[in-house]
Amino acid sequence: MPAVLEGLSPELMAHLDGEKLVLLSTIEKETASPNVTAISWVKTKDDKHIRFAVTRDSRIIHNIKNNPQVVLCVIALESVYSIAGTCSILTEEMNGVPLKLVKFEVHVDKVFESMFWGAKIIQEPLFEKTYNPKKAKELDEKVYQALMS
Repeated sequence: MPAVLEGLSPELMAHLDGEKLVLLSTIEKETASPNVTAISWVKTKDDKHIRFAVTRDSRIIHNIKNNPQVVLCVIALESVYSIAGTCSILTEEMNGVPLKLVKFEVHVDKVFESMFWGAKIIQEPLFEKTYNPKKAKELDEKVYQALMS
């Protein structure tokens, strides 16, 4: 039986504090169908709260305003984790960030280990920013700082 936790483990918190690929599932406002989006500006506040940012034109905003229930899917620590929770908008304008971003916070209800039986992840997903690496690093630092303020 897969593990079910009430909050994030210290290991999962440490993993999420790096620049990682996270899949965010929301409910599409117009169709009430699932919507999955890849995000990377993610930070943990504590074992019960995860913050993330998306651009102000993202449909994620409308979906969460309509239905705040979300699932974050994280591939880490040789497994797959589904983090279910309730999401709220903390601010629709992040100060000190050159992009127009919205800051969210997820209150973690449950963490499910959702890897299929008899297997483990042997390589976590990697991604590469395709624009100026120096500017990408500067932007990331500003976003992560604003997420935690």
